[in-house]
Amino acid sequence: MPATDDEIREKYLERAIRELNQLTRELQACPHCPRGNLMPVLGSGHPQADVFLLKYAPMPSEIEEGVAFYGRSGSALMKSFKRLAIDPLAVYGTVFVKCPVPDTELSAPECRARVLDELAIVQPRIVVAMGEDALEELNELRVPLSRPVEARPGEVQRLTPTIDFLYVPNIDEALDEETAKRSFWRAFRALGEWYADLPPY
Repeated sequence: MPATDDEIREKYLERAIRELNQLTRELQACPHCPRGNLMPVLGSGHPQADVFLLKYAPMPSEIEEGVAFYGRSGSALMKSFKRLAIDPLAVYGTVFVKCPVPDTELSAPECRARVLDELAIVQPRIVVAMGEDALEELNELRVPLSRPVEARPGEVQRLTPTIDFLYVPNIDEALDEETAKRSFWRAFRALGEWYADLPPY
C-alpha cells in the first residue's frame, strides 16, 4: 500500500529532526574554536521551516542560553511575525559564529561553514541575512547552485533555483535607535509580502 502524503511528510520531518540532533552533537564536540567550557549557540525553530533567519554572531543572552535569537532580538522578531501574519512555526534561526569566542575572528571557518549543513537539512524557501557580515559570509559559503546576493534591503533576490533571499539590517544593531529600527522594519516587511504569496500547499 503506497504511503500517503502525510506519511511522507512525517518521514521527512523525522529525518530532519534526526539530522539536526546529529549536527547538535557534532557542534557540542567540535574542537575548532577556543570556547572553553561554554556551549555553542545552536539554531532554533522548525526543522523544515520556510523561513531561515541568519545572523553573523550571537549576543550575550544567546550565548548564555546557547540558543540563537534568544532574548531581545527574538522578542522583537516575534512581534514582527505577528504584525506580518507569519507563522513563527514556519521559521528557523541560526548564527554563523556558533562558539562564544571573545573575538569573532577566532571562530574557525569550518565552524561557520556548518550553516551549510543547516541549510541542507532545513531546506527553506527563503534565507533572511541580517547585516553585512552575515551577507558576506553567506556569499563565501558557496551554497550549491547559488549566485552571489547583494545588500539590497527589502528586495527579494534569488539565492538558488529553489531558495529566495532577503537582506535586512542587523536586528541587534536596530533595537536601540529609532532610525535603525525603522530601516530594519522597512526591509523586513518584504518578508510578510513574500510569505503571503506562498502557495497554500
